[in-house]
Amino acid sequence: MSFVRNAWYVAGWSRDFGDALRALEITGQRLVMFRSSDGQVKALEDRCPHRLLPLSKGKRIGDTIQCGYHGMTFDGAGRCVRVPGQDNTPKSAYVEAFPVEERHGVVWIWMGEPERADPGEIFDLPEFTQDGWHAHHGEALHIRSNYLNVAENLVDPAHVSFVHPTTLGNAASENVPVHVSTSGEVISAWRWIRDAPPIGFFQKFGGFDGHVDRWHYYHLHLPSTAVIDFGSIATELNCPEEERDRGVRIFALHFVTPVREDYTIDHWMHLRNTEPGEEAAAQMDAMFKVAFAEDKEILEAVQDSEAQPQRRKPIRIAIDKGPNVYRKRIRDMIASETTEDLGEPVSPSFIQHD
Repeated sequence: MSFVRNAWYVAGWSRDFGDALRALEITGQRLVMFRSSDGQVKALEDRCPHRLLPLSKGKRIGDTIQCGYHGMTFDGAGRCVRVPGQDNTPKSAYVEAFPVEERHGVVWIWMGEPERADPGEIFDLPEFTQDGWHAHHGEALHIRSNYLNVAENLVDPAHVSFVHPTTLGNAASENVPVHVSTSGEVISAWRWIRDAPPIGFFQKFGGFDGHVDRWHYYHLHLPSTAVIDFGSIATELNCPEEERDRGVRIFALHFVTPVREDYTIDHWMHLRNTEPGEEAAAQMDAMFKVAFAEDKEILEAVQDSEAQPQRRKPIRIAIDKGPNVYRKRIRDMIASETTEDLGEPVSPSFIQHD
């Protein structure tokens, strides 16, 4: 499968995990998760090593899970602590445990080699804890499409004019050039639309009477976390790019989690420097849901079309710079995980001349 394993993915919001066993799937790996008595979220392979029944079909006993078939019981670290009818436990009687971290109401899980899990690599933004910024967790958008299609859509400002004409875009941006930067670890694409009518979103939340300067900055953190920094400010204020906080500014965060090759979950939330309070957050959610439903329709149609026989290759155009680089980097990351570099050979039996 074409997944990056050595990465932190979002399993869900903190509110999603409690005492009950919860079954889910990430990068093709089935998991069972629960919150232990000390408040920590645990994640185990959802498959008993005996007859392979999913542990999520069993029951929780304290901080352990008892298999629903023959009662083998496993603790939060995956160790077998009981085999009914015998005193000894075979060495192979365990299930894999996955590192889990919880930050800002988000539950992250590491799907790769456990010893390589570094909590310092978990995505963060300073605005999570800065005064004047308000965070709101949205929902989980289930998309029948490959995660690469979903993620590259989130580093593509050009589609906004055509897919979201009543919410996040309008015709004023159709021919505005898109700037792309692929030199750093984060792939970025952005553009400003100067002296134009406010889009539907900022007609509602910006309170603008006249024309605005508005921006879209798309930042894609590999393998699949996207930050969309967008906002508006009155044109007459002539706002420099680096002073966007003077305007109405929103960060839309998309934590794209691959489930299977044709199934992705996008956990989305936002940070805003305007309109405090849950009423405004709920109103923003309603508009976001309209826009994201438009994305879902497009992406699922693309997935369906990709599955059909093709007599010629799809074309690529100028706006595809960011997505093209993204796809190559993902291929390189997967290749590095599936091969082992033994380093420079000692006393090699070949001589290289180029």
